[in-house]
Amino acid sequence: MASLRDIRRRIKSRQNMQKITKALQVVSATKLRRAQQAVERTRPYAAKMLEVLQTTTEHASEYRHPFLDRREGDNRLYIVITSDRGLAGGLNSNVMRAVNRHLRENTAGDASFVTIGRKGRDLLLRMRRDVVAEVSGLPDRAPIGEVLPAVSAALDEYRQGNVDQIYLVYSHFASTMRQEPTVRRLVTVELPEREGREGDEHRLSGDYIYEPDPESVLDALLPRYVETQVYQALLENQASEHAARMVAMQSATNAAGDLIKSLTLTANKVRQATITAELMDIVGGAEALRAATA
Repeated sequence: MASLRDIRRRIKSRQNMQKITKALQVVSATKLRRAQQAVERTRPYAAKMLEVLQTTTEHASEYRHPFLDRREGDNRLYIVITSDRGLAGGLNSNVMRAVNRHLRENTAGDASFVTIGRKGRDLLLRMRRDVVAEVSGLPDRAPIGEVLPAVSAALDEYRQGNVDQIYLVYSHFASTMRQEPTVRRLVTVELPEREGREGDEHRLSGDYIYEPDPESVLDALLPRYVETQVYQALLENQASEHAARMVAMQSATNAAGDLIKSLTLTANKVRQATITAELMDIVGGAEALRAATA
């Protein structure tokens, strides 16, 4: 059995660790609230952009932008969004498992990657995957300009014909306790049909006046739409990261507390056993001295 000094040293070490995990939990909870607010602020912009795209596509029905045309090949590029740091439970590993599962289910063509976040980049490089571009070290409230190089690299691969499809992989923030790894096609762009009011005559309500023409607006708007989708996914992933880290640190804090209680109980038993042994030695010595003087 370990000595009382060793057990007390272990208790002190676990108490220091518990302080660190508790501090990380509080920091992640604060960052989570800010990340949720950032996600909520971008949703109206994304919804309005989708509405403009839908109406523009309806007006330019005879024009097919390259981002809207489905290609026959199956060469894919994945924009993989992960965190730069660990201590976030299974957040990053779940995203990478989603990537690997999608690769197994779609093995007809080649696959290349653009990564946002250090964890995904490092893992893909260890797997000897083709990483054509990467962005890492982003702040918590990164502006959209920080992710544009990654998006531009992916779109350039598509324009040059090196890839036929672009997929976006990230962790969708469903709730504090649930983050869902998501794989969805980014290009070819699939726009949901706009819900009209009663009758087709009201379907195009809220239309816009285009200058110079809907086709030119569509050419300018579709790349911005793709960039917005990637930025929205980044914000979702950051919110998921803070939520996962908060939960992981809370679990670590609770586990440290349970271990401290167990070690304290063990220390008390060792101390009692030590005291009992010392008392037995004292009593035994007294009895031996009494017998010697009798």
